[in-house]
Amino acid sequence: MTEDALDGVGIPDRWQRLWAPHRMAYLSGENRPLKGNEVACPFCEIPKGEDENSLIVYRGKLAYAVLNLYPYNPGHLLICTFRHVADLTEVSEEEREEIFRLTSDAMRVIREVSKPAGFNLGMNQGAVSGAGVAEHIHQHVIPRWSGDANFMPLIGQTKVLPKLLSETRAELANAWRALQ
Repeated sequence: MTEDALDGVGIPDRWQRLWAPHRMAYLSGENRPLKGNEVACPFCEIPKGEDENSLIVYRGKLAYAVLNLYPYNPGHLLICTFRHVADLTEVSEEEREEIFRLTSDAMRVIREVSKPAGFNLGMNQGAVSGAGVAEHIHQHVIPRWSGDANFMPLIGQTKVLPKLLSETRAELANAWRALQ
């Protein structure tokens, strides 16, 4: 590199930078069963642990609710089947009913705890559709608030999460128990 090419490198400017290096683990494939790595399916492994450490909010008979380790917003839950199955067309009628019942319950619980203005619900079927773990079906339940898609994720490619996952998990798990 020439001296001119380095001109300005490391010199303070008006931009503030909020680093989110934890996202690199996800982007590089850590904890995701991708071709070339020997990672077990995280959605099969999560239920083997203690609920608090695994961030499980609720266990049903055929599916469970867990906080997303890489959330878009505070309270971002995943509804996962216990059975390792990839596609909505492959789940049993009972599993499908429980996925959607837990999705509905998750919305009630998150409304009670966090008072969101709305939700994004979705399933990405297949890696090409954006599924980070395409081999195991999971429904996203993402609480939304007015202004939560501000300049940080749009320009800074960073999400500011105002609450720790452990705090969010405890609040949601307590509210879910109360729902029962």
